[in-house]
Amino acid sequence: MTVLYPSPIFGPVRSRRLGISLGINLIPADGKLCTFDCIYCECGFNALRRPTMPRPTRQQVAAALEAQLSLMQQTDKLPDVLTFAGNGEPTAHPDFAAIIDDTIELRNHFCPNAKVSVLSNATMCHKPEVFDALLKVDNNIQKLDTADPRYIKTVDRPVGNYHVENIIQTLKSFHGHVIIQTMFMRGVSDDGTDIDNTSDNYVLPWIEAVHTIRPQQVMIYTIDRETPARGLCKAPAEVLDHIAQKVRAEGFTVSVSY
Repeated sequence: MTVLYPSPIFGPVRSRRLGISLGINLIPADGKLCTFDCIYCECGFNALRRPTMPRPTRQQVAAALEAQLSLMQQTDKLPDVLTFAGNGEPTAHPDFAAIIDDTIELRNHFCPNAKVSVLSNATMCHKPEVFDALLKVDNNIQKLDTADPRYIKTVDRPVGNYHVENIIQTLKSFHGHVIIQTMFMRGVSDDGTDIDNTSDNYVLPWIEAVHTIRPQQVMIYTIDRETPARGLCKAPAEVLDHIAQKVRAEGFTVSVSY
């Protein structure tokens, strides 16, 4: 069963990649709003999860975050990371840049050792205010599942114009202040299309894109929860390790989540 997250704050949860994470969800709690419609998204398909509530406002996000951090401070259980994630694309919030400023200020006050992370699909990075805000966070984590436009159309299913070549160039312009996150998996889509992106046909061009971007880190992961499309399955651990080995051989830091 797919899931939706509370808004604007959820958790803390234990992240496979980031540690004890307090989630910040800039999407309504009763639905999903995203610039992708990934067939593996744990929140389900966009059309089946349309929210009826409005997005949380900048003021609501700041107030809820302050209240939760104050409570966690009192119990001496502060988070390792404040993570923008949840029911869709966080950078699409109209006040995203201002919310980042508020979050950094609250982080500095309550838990200065915590990192601020953003999990994004990179579709809004071309906007100057979003780009500048992402430069301020500790972990600017941007999705790049492949360099193949056909695969992106089949699996990530952007809801607007999306040109992977432009995305790669935008990610390059972070000059290393970016972490690339890539989902590897196997199986078939609902229409029977093969969606295995673990072969060299996909991996080698993707590594070329990583070379172009020059990220500080690469995060490789696979399916961990139920997916809305049937027929999808995890990439085997040995396959993920083999891909990671190829990327490390090129000089990049890689983390793997099985």
